[in-house]
Amino acid sequence: MAKRPAEDGADDEPMKDGGRPQKTEDGEEVEFEDDYDDEFESEDEVLEAGVDGRPDEEREAEEQRDAMDLDQQTFIPGRSHLEKGETLSPDASAYDMLHNLSTTWPCLSFDIVKDSLGDNRKTYPATLFAVAGTQAESRKARDNELLVMKLSGLSRMDRERNEESDDDDDDDETAEPILETKSLPLSSTTNRIRAHQFPPSDSSKPPTTFTATMTEDSSLLIHDVTPHISSFDNPGTIIMPQQNRPVATLRMHRTEGYALDWSKLFVQPKLLTGDNEGKIFVTTYSDGGKWTSDDRPFTGHSGSVEDLQWSPTERNVFASASSDGSVKVWDLRSKSRKQQLSVQVSSKDVNVISWSHQNSFLLATGADDGQWAVWDLRQWKSLTKDAALMPKPVASFNFHKEQITSVEWHPTDDSIVAVAAADNTLTLWDLAVEIDNEESKDTAGVTDVPPQLLFVHYLEMIKECHWHQQIPGLVMGTGGGGFG
Repeated sequence: MAKRPAEDGADDEPMKDGGRPQKTEDGEEVEFEDDYDDEFESEDEVLEAGVDGRPDEEREAEEQRDAMDLDQQTFIPGRSHLEKGETLSPDASAYDMLHNLSTTWPCLSFDIVKDSLGDNRKTYPATLFAVAGTQAESRKARDNELLVMKLSGLSRMDRERNEESDDDDDDDETAEPILETKSLPLSSTTNRIRAHQFPPSDSSKPPTTFTATMTEDSSLLIHDVTPHISSFDNPGTIIMPQQNRPVATLRMHRTEGYALDWSKLFVQPKLLTGDNEGKIFVTTYSDGGKWTSDDRPFTGHSGSVEDLQWSPTERNVFASASSDGSVKVWDLRSKSRKQQLSVQVSSKDVNVISWSHQNSFLLATGADDGQWAVWDLRQWKSLTKDAALMPKPVASFNFHKEQITSVEWHPTDDSIVAVAAADNTLTLWDLAVEIDNEESKDTAGVTDVPPQLLFVHYLEMIKECHWHQQIPGLVMGTGGGGFG
């Protein structure tokens, strides 16, 4: 606002400190005495004294001594290192929602369960269902559990706003998080767990939810957790002891394994499992509740089978990743039970793979040396050992300096990938970012960061990460420090 020139009668305006000039009968001006004039002679003195009566310099020096030493520089995994006594604090402005959950024993494998609350949910507080398997100490193996969880009241971040919000729904978006669990006893550590839903014959009933658990004692356990999930919305429901027992216990593997995947294209539930001997078995559910595994496994890897993925478009095709550094593509219809394609994608163990559901010709891999890559399967024409003829990845990143433990394509965005690594980070990547784009080169002064890297989240000893299929942008991870 512009200043106005003094006008006639300005002498009648109030003066600083509340004083007003008064005229006596002889015309002499006097000023009323300020009751506090002996304490603060001027406004400048008030500022100098500070809010607690002490000079600002003295107060600020004390606050600096007492304050925590806060380093606001960006922490880059594999390059930055925490000093003794230092901890990482997330930047709340980077999250729409952030919650952490700890369990009695670490859950190093989990899966998100589809629910009936609708797709493309964007309102808060959020609700999700998940299953997980624990990893208790060896001497307490019988303390292991299969956890069925409902997480509700997951509110968005309570950010400070510079201006008042006109959104009447703000109060509805704030809630206290609630964790509800049902536990099923397990006698061994869970190596990997995956959930699958089977549509009911009666549309009035909820879908049947199966879990498949690969355990350290080389067993494959199938549980029906439908009553456990239903009990969350039906208070007073009693879970009978027999409902906690597996509906099938399969022991076709002679050694433990980690590779496990359910098919989404077969009408009857069908799953793949792989073990440390390099063997891959197919297990099928038949009417009447019987689970049957093939007597003859798929073989061809010289190392352990680390991960398995069904093709999202061809129901008889699947891919496998191995510690021998290769990825192989197989066909259930092959009588020889041998691979159809094989590519040496790394000189180290290939720990994880993920098949894009948007572009079925793209496959992501993650290896022991911290490198993850994207491959175009259309270039995998035939089996060859000639290095010159071997296909090259369409994208490759060595940002992580520790082994890749999980990789997963975004369920609806064909360029977004979530990656977890043993450097305690979960990263999000956008492959649509062009390397030669001038704007993408701006990394806010942080060097040695690929322009495709969108986000870095710290999660101690992270092992797996999964996108929620029904809540856009929600990704969940688990590790030795709990869930995030």
